[in-house]
Amino acid sequence: MKIGFHAPIKGGVHNALLVAKETGCDTVQLFSRNPRGWMAKPLTREDALLFRKTRKQTKISPVLIHCNYLVNLAAADDLMLQKSRASFREEVERALLLGVDYLVVHPGSARGACEADGIALCAASLQIACKGLKFGSLRILLENTAGQGDCIGHRVEHLQEIMRVCPKLPLGVCLDTAHAFTAGYDIREEDGLEALLQRVQKTVKTKNVHAIHFNDSRVPYNSRVDRHWHIGEGHIGADALRRVARHPKLKHAAFILETPYDDPLADLKNLEMLRSFVTTD
Repeated sequence: MKIGFHAPIKGGVHNALLVAKETGCDTVQLFSRNPRGWMAKPLTREDALLFRKTRKQTKISPVLIHCNYLVNLAAADDLMLQKSRASFREEVERALLLGVDYLVVHPGSARGACEADGIALCAASLQIACKGLKFGSLRILLENTAGQGDCIGHRVEHLQEIMRVCPKLPLGVCLDTAHAFTAGYDIREEDGLEALLQRVQKTVKTKNVHAIHFNDSRVPYNSRVDRHWHIGEGHIGADALRRVARHPKLKHAAFILETPYDDPLADLKNLEMLRSFVTTD
């Protein structure tokens, strides 16, 4: 089982790999740039070479990049849509330059339009933004959302429809536990987790779930709010998350923690908790 977390890139994108290695991780997620701004500092050839060299040395795999937060591939506003498509293409190009395995993206918000139009627009945006690119082994992972505001992707059927409309793109799924819980999938009990995984299998297929964002939730079930929390301290709870971590249908996926960084030892404590779920009975 591959376990990791979202690591900082202060001092260079390669530093995320070093931090992951130092904390005993097998896998890692990072931003390739500032996640809260449209302008991105270009990656140089030297940046890419150092990243690839560090990855070879650390043997961290798989490596995920999370798309910046401003991208909205379902935006009804045309200016926002064009900026989002250009920014997403840049994210794909950066991921290709660094040679990572996965690029995670939220489907977007359909504010100003109906849900169905938002799903269709997201699919169109993916195709337009990726036109002419050669992906190699890179795969784009659509992340399920909490359904906050007018966000699409809070039902796995939304992800299924986007994938159906984009058969030529290398699409997969990143399943976020906190998002699923607050979107209305009650995974606190065993039968609820099984119901979710059955729905995943019928729609996007569990084999296409390449990553799990492994988070507890600070907010209650079906609240449609996105608030991650420390493992075992939120509304999902340790017992439920242990079942997720140990489920045989998910053992092929990379488990990535995105818990809050509210003290220097936060990531280490959450990593220790996740490891305990899969190493003890």
